[in-house]
Amino acid sequence: MALLDVYTSPLTAAQVAHLLRRATFGPTPDQLKSFTGQTASQIVAKLLADQPAPAPPLDLTTGKTFHDQPFDQTNAGKLSVYLKSWWGNQFLNETPSLTEKMTLFWSNHFVTNQSTVNDYRYMYRYNALLRQYALGNFKTFTIAITQDPAMLRFLNGNQNVVGTANENYARELQELFTVGRNGGYTEDDVRAAAKVLTGWTDTGYRDVTNATIGSTFRANRHDTADKTFSATYQNTVIKGRSGANAGLDELNDLLDMILRNAETPRYICRKLYRWFVNADITSDIETNFIRPLADLFRKNNFEIKPVLVALFQSQHFYDEALRGAVIKSPTDLVVGTLRFWGTQAPNQTQNVTGFYQVGNYIYSRVKEEQQDLLDPPTVFGWTAYYQTGYYQQWINSTTLGLRGSFGDMLTTNALKLNGKPAIDVLAYAKTLPTPDDPAKLVSDLTSQLLAIPLAQDQKDFLTDTVLLNSIPRYEWTGEWNDYVNNPNDAAKKQAVQLKLTNFLQYVLRMAEYQVC
Repeated sequence: MALLDVYTSPLTAAQVAHLLRRATFGPTPDQLKSFTGQTASQIVAKLLADQPAPAPPLDLTTGKTFHDQPFDQTNAGKLSVYLKSWWGNQFLNETPSLTEKMTLFWSNHFVTNQSTVNDYRYMYRYNALLRQYALGNFKTFTIAITQDPAMLRFLNGNQNVVGTANENYARELQELFTVGRNGGYTEDDVRAAAKVLTGWTDTGYRDVTNATIGSTFRANRHDTADKTFSATYQNTVIKGRSGANAGLDELNDLLDMILRNAETPRYICRKLYRWFVNADITSDIETNFIRPLADLFRKNNFEIKPVLVALFQSQHFYDEALRGAVIKSPTDLVVGTLRFWGTQAPNQTQNVTGFYQVGNYIYSRVKEEQQDLLDPPTVFGWTAYYQTGYYQQWINSTTLGLRGSFGDMLTTNALKLNGKPAIDVLAYAKTLPTPDDPAKLVSDLTSQLLAIPLAQDQKDFLTDTVLLNSIPRYEWTGEWNDYVNNPNDAAKKQAVQLKLTNFLQYVLRMAEYQVC
C-alpha cells in the first residue's frame, strides 16, 4: 500500500471526526452524523468548495467599516482588536471548509504581524489576501504577497532600493517561504534576489487623510543590472530591466527560478504535513509521502488544491496511529470546543455588540494561550510550528492551567455568549441514544469529544467515579428518567445537571482532550 493511495472506504464517525479536527476547526455533532458513511473524496470536495469572502469588520462604535477609511490614530489599538476578534468569528461561523484553516496556515508561513506593521488597514488587506489565495496557485500567491503593503513594511521591502539593497525579504523569501534552510541557496543568491526586488514600496501608510492603501513599483529605484545566481539555481541570470514593468517581470523570473528548485515543493509539502498530519517526518514519510506529494504539486503547476486533495484522501492520513498525534493549538481548542457545543457569533450588521462579545472572547482566550492572531512572535511564526518538539510547545506551565480554566468556565454556565450558556450539557445528553444508561452515555460522549478511544477501565472510572461519584449505576437511570418526566422540577434537574457538569469539566481537562 502506497501512502498516497486514495482511501476509498466510507468513513466511520471516528474517521470523519479526525478529518474535521485536522482540516477545519472541529466538527459539530450534526456534521459527524451527516458525513459518516461518505467517502473521503466526497467530504474533501465539500471542504475545498469555493467560499464567498466574508463581510469586512465593523467599528463597534459606528457600525461602519474601518478598513477603507483614513487611518484613525486615536482608535488604532481598538480597531486592531476588532480585526482580530472578527477573524476569530470567521473560524467559529464557517461552514465545513478548509478556507479559514488554510488562511491561518498561511499567516504562519508568509508571516507578518500587527505589532511591527502597525496599521490595522494593512493587516486587514493582508488577511484578505491570504484568504483569497489560500487554496489557489502558489506562484501567483507568492507574487502577490511580495507586493503586499504589510509584507513590504514587515520585511523592509519598502527600503530596498538600487545602491543600498535591503536583503531582509530576499532572505526570508528563500529561507522561510520557498526553498527552506536546506535548499542550498547562498549569500550571493540573497544579494542577487534583493537586487531583483528593488523598487517596491507601500502607499498610504498610517495616512490620516487618505483612505487608499496599496503598493507601487518605482522604476527609478530599481537595479537594472543583470542578476546572476549560484549553481543551486543552475547559474540562472535574470536579465535586468527598466521601465514600469521591470519589477513585476523580474519578480516573475525570480519565482520561476525558485520553483525549479526541487526543494521548493518539498519544503511547502513538509509544512503542510506538519500542520495537518504530524510533526514527525521519518525517512519513510519523506520518501514515500512528501516527495511524491511534492511531485504532484509541481506537476499541477503549483496549484494548492490538488496537494490538499491528495493529503486528505490518502491512506496514510487515516492511519489510526495518527489520531491524537497533534496537540491542539489554542485556536483548535477554543474554537473547536465552542463549535462542538453550538456557539455561533450573531450577524455583525444585525447585532454588532453580540458579534464582538463572542469574537473578543475567542481572541482573548487564544491570545492568553499564546497564539495571538495576526501577531506571530517572529518571522518564523508561532513557536510550536518550528521549535524542536513542535506541538508540545503549546503546553507549558502557563497555558496548561489556562486551557483547564477555559473548560471550567464553559461548563459552569457562568459564561453567556450571544445571550446563551456556552454549553447546555442537558440538551446535548438528550440527543444521545441512551442517556439513561450511564455507561453508554459516557461511551457516546467521549467517542465524540476525544480523538483517542478510551480503554474500558478508563470508561468505567469516568462512569463510576467521575460521573456517579460511586453511587450505583441504576440510580443514575432513575434520576435521569425522573428529570425527563419532570423537566421543570428544579431539584430533579439539578441532580443530573451537577453530575454531568462535573463529568464534563473532568473530560475537558483530560490529556486526551488536548490532542486531535
